Amino acid sequence: MQVGDFIVCRLAAWGVKRIYGYPGDGINGVMEALNRGKDKIDFIQTRHEEMAAFMACAHAKFTGEVGVCMATSGPGAIHLLNGLYDAKMDHQPVVAIVGQQARMAMGGDFQQEVDLISLFKDVAHEYVQMATDPKQIRHLVDRAIRIARVFRTVTCLILPNDIQEMDYEEPNRLHGSIHTGMGYSAPLVIPGQDEVRKAAGILNSGNKVAILAGAGAAGAAAELIEVADLLGAGIAKALLGKAVLPDDLPFVTGAVGLLGTKPSYDLLMECDTLLMVGTGFPYSEFLPREGSARAVQIDIDGRMLGLRYPTEVNLQGDSKATLQALIPLLEKKKDLSWRQRIEKEVARWWKIMEARAMNGANPINPQRVFWEMSSRLPDNCILTADSGSTASWFARDLKIRSGMMASLSGNLATMCPAVPYAIAAKFAYPDRVAVALVGDGAMQMLGINGLVSISKYWQRWTNPAMVILVLNNGDLNMVSWEQRIMIGDPKFEGSQDVPQFNYAAYAKLLGLEGIRLEKPEDIVEGLEKAFRAKRPVVIDALVDPSVPPLPPHINLKQARDFTSSILKGDVNAWDMVRQTYKEVVENYFH
Repeated sequence: MQVGDFIVCRLAAWGVKRIYGYPGDGINGVMEALNRGKDKIDFIQTRHEEMAAFMACAHAKFTGEVGVCMATSGPGAIHLLNGLYDAKMDHQPVVAIVGQQARMAMGGDFQQEVDLISLFKDVAHEYVQMATDPKQIRHLVDRAIRIARVFRTVTCLILPNDIQEMDYEEPNRLHGSIHTGMGYSAPLVIPGQDEVRKAAGILNSGNKVAILAGAGAAGAAAELIEVADLLGAGIAKALLGKAVLPDDLPFVTGAVGLLGTKPSYDLLMECDTLLMVGTGFPYSEFLPREGSARAVQIDIDGRMLGLRYPTEVNLQGDSKATLQALIPLLEKKKDLSWRQRIEKEVARWWKIMEARAMNGANPINPQRVFWEMSSRLPDNCILTADSGSTASWFARDLKIRSGMMASLSGNLATMCPAVPYAIAAKFAYPDRVAVALVGDGAMQMLGINGLVSISKYWQRWTNPAMVILVLNNGDLNMVSWEQRIMIGDPKFEGSQDVPQFNYAAYAKLLGLEGIRLEKPEDIVEGLEKAFRAKRPVVIDALVDPSVPPLPPHINLKQARDFTSSILKGDVNAWDMVRQTYKEVVENYFH
């Protein structure tokens, strides 16, 4: 058995089912072993190593398992980094396996020789090691997997190419040898009862309780609902926590933050008590003013406690188990006026969102595409979204239903994960429908490469249904709006215009289905056709870049900067004024 064979067998024994990656001579020994061990691990060839890392991250997000990606030495390893940082910053367990030049060449400025230990030291700071002896391999693999799981982070194993093809040797029973075993059982972390009582006292004393739930609250939906009912509270969701609770609950206010809703903004600005559950939501301007609300936080990671807001009681523990310990100590609120007000505002907000979606645009209002899609999403589908204005419509216009999954790049907020995320979702759950929501900038950067991978693999999926919605507006839209609203500058066409491209036609060239939406009347028919299709579909929606992704609250500086960008001669000035007026008007008629 060669070292490469042992690595494949050991990963399979740890439960790894597939590896996403791209070949190269620096990783040939493991690739040959994967070929010999096709029955053990499925190797998924991506079009770019960055996609492999995104897919490994998505696998971890959607399954809770360790995601594994692989690349060759030098440039291949470098290409992994963006996707690995996505995993690190969203606290996902991912193992990167990368090749390296032969040991005897190292230090000799050899071709593709890169100091990979230094390169990966930040993104994989909990564990990055290079193999120098076959007897190391067992404990290197075991520790890379286990540490990724324990700390929910990225680890990296570097394999010189000569090591990969050497005969595997078990470590000798000598002083200095290491003999690891497999397996990890995550502990159930519950805070002490005294601290839980203190938290209950604070929550019971509040008259206007708000709950902010993030991705760390996944699996605790029933407990969140019970706590909210006892306390007469509303629940806002951080963007990564969009699928934690369904949006058809009348007290769920939706997303919070710049891409969030007005009910969420009002909930957090006006509450006198805040319960944060499994979230590291970073934007202080969307949290209560310091001193205006007493706060309790629950998080499995003690390092995140008290980080975003000066919380009085910090409970380190599993969200579900901690809420279960808290519930018997909570007193049911008799005055439900706060809750009733929240529900009234949520109902009003959904009417505003529908009215905004139905506003005319040139040629199509992007909000309408998302609004019409929302009610037509298949049960238990898996949604992925890219960064940019796409994320705004994903956050606000799509109503998540129970059983759905959803994710995007949260803390890194990088472009390009939506398509690789959706591909990974289809491999993990081949019977479920995956829906990727992408802007044309991200689609041209990496997404169209992902379509090539989809064309290669889609016939392997038990249910080939998959929809990639591209918002084709010829503009790097979120950055254009940021230039206007944050610094008062007009759109810089040289940096913001995106080349014209027919994504639907390209999909057809690859043997996929392509649907082009050119006018509002095309939307419903196009969506229904896409969800009936028996193969992956690209929906190419020609949407208006002048529809503003309005923040839930517009401050004086934002208004002043927006006006400044118009006065300086923004190329879309009149269209922006018209569309912004329509959006704002809807707030006063519903």
